[in-house]
Amino acid sequence: MTTQETARPSEPPTFAEIRETFAEAGRMHRKIAAQMAENDARAEKRETKAARKMEELRKRQEATDRQLRKTESYFTSQWGKLMESLVDGDLVPLLNGRGIAVEHTHQRREGRRNGEHFEFDIVAVNRRDVVVVEVKTTLRSEDVTRFLAKLSKFTDFAREYRGKRILGAVAYLQSDSDVTKYAERKGLFVIRATGSSASIINAEDFEPRSFR
Repeated sequence: MTTQETARPSEPPTFAEIRETFAEAGRMHRKIAAQMAENDARAEKRETKAARKMEELRKRQEATDRQLRKTESYFTSQWGKLMESLVDGDLVPLLNGRGIAVEHTHQRREGRRNGEHFEFDIVAVNRRDVVVVEVKTTLRSEDVTRFLAKLSKFTDFAREYRGKRILGAVAYLQSDSDVTKYAERKGLFVIRATGSSASIINAEDFEPRSFR
């Protein structure tokens, strides 16, 4: 004869077990909350540190911008003084002393031709000659090279001077080493400004190159 066992229903949890379950859930909740608070504090600390770093970078950038503006203002002022010195007093007698009797001078000859912009700082003219002057506070070899390229196309830009002898000159306050010799070898007049006056530093027997 087969004996069939009857399953007993499980007993409900006791009050103590229920209380322990709630206590464990509370501990887990507090632990998770503490971890979340710690993570938030770390994130806030990182954000604060990043904000401080960004503020420091912003202040540095502002200081750099102020210095750049100050430097730009200085060089603009010096360039302006050099232009005034050349146009108002020195350029004409300097060129006259080299056999070029200047009749007119023009500042900032600029425009656009065939879609290409051009600008020449000073143009000194007589019936036979045109002397195109490039003015720099600091003269570098790359400035001379670019100016030579501009001179080669001068009469394409300023067509009213076609038929005249086109000469070139560079004027400066300071220069890199040997750049003045480079400019002279390329056939340019070299004009050095020293405060309130200027002088042509080419040799007395210098023969300027014609760029027409």
